[in-house]
Amino acid sequence: MTTKHLKLFIQGIVQGVGFRPHVYNLAASYGLHGYVLNDSRGVTIELEGDERKLAAFRDSLFNYPPRLADIQSFSEELTENIAGYQELVIEKSKDGGEKAVLVSPDVSICGDCIREMNDPADPRHRYPFINCTNCGPRFTIIKDVPYDRHNTSMSLFALCTMCKGQYEDPSDRRFHAQPVACPVCGPRLFLLDRNKNEICKNQDEIIDKTADLLKKGKIIAIKGLGGYHLAVDAQNEEAVSMLRKRKYREDKPFAVMAPDIETIKKFCRVNEEEKKILTSFRSPIVLLERNVENKTLSPSVAPGNNYIGMMLPYTPLHYLLLASFGGILVMTSGNVSEEPICYRDNEAMERLREIADYFLIHNRPIHIRCDDTVTRVFAGYEYPIRRSRGYAPFPIILKNAVKVPILAVGAELKNTFCLYRNNWAFVSHHIGDLENAPTLASFEEGIEHYKKLFDIKPEIIAYDAHPRYLSTQYALKSNIKEKVKVQHHHAHVASVMADNSLDGKVIGVALDGVGYGDDGKLWGFEIMVAGYSSFKRVMHLKYIGLPGGEKAIKEPWRMAVAYLYQAFGDNLFSLPLPLFRQIEGKKIKFIINMIDKKISCPEISSAGRLFDAVSSITGLRHFCNFEAQAAILLEMIADKSETGFYDFDITKKNGLQVINPEKTLRQIVNDVIAGIRPSVISGKFHNTVAEMVLYGVGEVSKETGLKRAALSGGVFQNFLLLEKTKTRLEKAGFGVFIHRRVPTNDGGISLGQAVIAGNGLLGKINKEHIS
Repeated sequence: MTTKHLKLFIQGIVQGVGFRPHVYNLAASYGLHGYVLNDSRGVTIELEGDERKLAAFRDSLFNYPPRLADIQSFSEELTENIAGYQELVIEKSKDGGEKAVLVSPDVSICGDCIREMNDPADPRHRYPFINCTNCGPRFTIIKDVPYDRHNTSMSLFALCTMCKGQYEDPSDRRFHAQPVACPVCGPRLFLLDRNKNEICKNQDEIIDKTADLLKKGKIIAIKGLGGYHLAVDAQNEEAVSMLRKRKYREDKPFAVMAPDIETIKKFCRVNEEEKKILTSFRSPIVLLERNVENKTLSPSVAPGNNYIGMMLPYTPLHYLLLASFGGILVMTSGNVSEEPICYRDNEAMERLREIADYFLIHNRPIHIRCDDTVTRVFAGYEYPIRRSRGYAPFPIILKNAVKVPILAVGAELKNTFCLYRNNWAFVSHHIGDLENAPTLASFEEGIEHYKKLFDIKPEIIAYDAHPRYLSTQYALKSNIKEKVKVQHHHAHVASVMADNSLDGKVIGVALDGVGYGDDGKLWGFEIMVAGYSSFKRVMHLKYIGLPGGEKAIKEPWRMAVAYLYQAFGDNLFSLPLPLFRQIEGKKIKFIINMIDKKISCPEISSAGRLFDAVSSITGLRHFCNFEAQAAILLEMIADKSETGFYDFDITKKNGLQVINPEKTLRQIVNDVIAGIRPSVISGKFHNTVAEMVLYGVGEVSKETGLKRAALSGGVFQNFLLLEKTKTRLEKAGFGVFIHRRVPTNDGGISLGQAVIAGNGLLGKINKEHIS
């Protein structure tokens, strides 16, 4: 028998996931001696024993790690320098040094904890904060690394004898489970009315009392992992309508929580990949196709939408509440529309007071707010819409490493920020739209928390070219001297390239609402040759005025008038369209006057605004209550079997090819006048936009020889357009790359900014240096 000394240093998600007890028990099974230790960089293992047993231990550890662990890198050393260890121990964590630990996202309740929670003989029977090493809060309670109890918001709760024994026993499932607690020593529930009067003091009765209030149609603000939800009976139309009225959220879909997959299948179609994501430890909201035969869901849950955002309970409190309630619940973000989710109790009681009838809260502090993730499945793969709880702060692993740390601050809508160091891009949880002071404060708090958590001190800051974005202003005021300005659509394309680990150049297709262009105009339908170091715009949609600026985004009829005026001139008033019966003539003339005089009419080349115009022209939607509502309705009604498309022209201007949709608009108007069903018109229009992209990509390919197309931008959240575009491009022989790890909307912009700035470290782009 040959005795050897094995030293392993492992980095990744290896803290708070049962890694040390797993190592301890595995090493003990092979009769090895030594220690395992957490520090601020990762996990160190030193073991001694028979060389063959050490090899078997090593192979088993890497092939069968704990369920929640994610080993990103490791180093190992096998020597004959024997220390003479006589026992196997788990040493106390060490602070200090550079922090390089990957913090685990919050994890949904595991099966073992559910069984214990439902067992009347168990000490944690019906305890709404039950957890173990395999589940429970992580990111939202951690203040610093290493991930030990004193560095979390659970430090307020002293362990009782039972919990302390389990916490210190390496053979127990709760060994060093930092949020471990029980009814004797852990967090407690409180049920309050909006005036902060306690409604029920008995812990065993609070959940049932809350369920009774929900059955009566009451709106309950419920404190969860990363913030508050507003809950209401999803099959009570009066209650859901009241929630919409109080929350000032007229039409935007609500998410729904159901107790199990079988219940979800009553309301939606669920394929195997969707089921896999729903039941994963991440437990996101998954957009599922509605089962139109089931009429019991409140129509106000998702008006005019063919999809429902469904999720399963991911905390013990959710499980207990749904079991007592016996139905399904709307579980929407606890905020007033356009504000960040509430996560502090006093803040929630104040901001949600006019919305919620009652508050179900607890006394475990949330250290960092984190909204629910929203995702979909496209072509058998996950396609994120909003990346947050369950995913953040786990990094996007990139091919190219940077030694100088970078902060990218993202765009304005659906903001995320990104910290990039080595091969790790820490794309933040969803921040929201940076349009008010509370969201800006959340953005700034989040940046500081990530910097502390991952010990990253940025030396370069990347930002959007739009001068009025609050994220841009934050970057320009920053004391970080090296500043990199990144064009919005270049960032979109770089983001999808990084998402797919692509190098070199691609044909980039960026379709979105608006982003600030290099010529000072607002872009949004761009076809380019792009890499991380540079981009060249090759083709775009013809410029048109945006009457009233941002007001036109909320009033699509303005874009309809602009496009009709561009296509028909003064003859537009003779067109027998629904628009002219529903919008006052003097308002339309006012818009035309603005266009003629170029008053508050910035020029745009936006795919999103073209969709808005067509939606209004067909009579679907003239006003929007939430972003892209008109375009979404156009997608929802489309005849997917339609194969026809409309004509469009290509012209050249200033060395660029320009897509002119005037013929498209004229033919759409003719179809509307002829009484063609809007579903057919929508189907043909979607085909037309896909044909525009196909033509543009084909032209770029002829000039460059490139055969890879990268698709990004919020308009590609339209699955019908994405499918039609991808199918056409692939049939034409192109490799098509879409998002898989970060959103295609502006939630992915920060990643694109980060990799562009990172590429600039090699001197491949010109940086704007502000001292």
